[in-house]
Amino acid sequence: MSEIGNRIYTHIDRPDPALVEQFRNLPSSNVGDMMNRLYCMREYICPVNRKRTHMLGTAFTVKVPDGDNVFIHLALDLAQPGDILVIDGNGCTTRSLLGEIMMTYAQNKGLAGIVVDGAIRDSDALDNLDIPVYAKAITPQGPYKNGPGEINVPVSCGGKVVFPGDILVGDPDGICVIRPADAPKLVQAVRDKFNGEQVLLERYRTVGNDVEKHQGIYNAIMNRIGTAVYE
Repeated sequence: MSEIGNRIYTHIDRPDPALVEQFRNLPSSNVGDMMNRLYCMREYICPVNRKRTHMLGTAFTVKVPDGDNVFIHLALDLAQPGDILVIDGNGCTTRSLLGEIMMTYAQNKGLAGIVVDGAIRDSDALDNLDIPVYAKAITPQGPYKNGPGEINVPVSCGGKVVFPGDILVGDPDGICVIRPADAPKLVQAVRDKFNGEQVLLERYRTVGNDVEKHQGIYNAIMNRIGTAVYE
């Protein structure tokens, strides 16, 4: 039988932790904007635990058959502190792929998060865990344990391709995926975007709206696309 669909790569190239850390506390919205809004996971990948909704780390990818979690268990032992398990469950939500026991195991290993394009269970237990968890759905139905699967291959999660070692930034809005090669030039652009927005917000709060500038921006767009205005 072919090994395709039944293989594990134990080595991945992780970016420098200092580079990853530069994205700490930067909003996913700013990160996504500065990547031309092409690298945000779909809206159905949502934070599940209310206690921890901010996430930062490097992708450790897992691809599994619908409703089967054998290779997720294997990945829990192979992943390193600071990794985020990115699980391609093929979007299947009829069976959970992990619950409180596995999430506690991941937390004890120092993993930086779990992202599941599929379902989880034991969601109430997440209030007692510090590890951020994002998922597509919740169901009490348990998983199969037959295998096979793949570890550290490119996966599809939330409508985006995620490679092992990619940087993930997550917050209450959702998750952005950053290629490590793009990260050094991206981080300053995101900081500039964030700082510029803080200046604008401070003006709105203290001085008031800059109506003339606001109208100018959007009137220019109307003129460009030929919008008809009737009085």
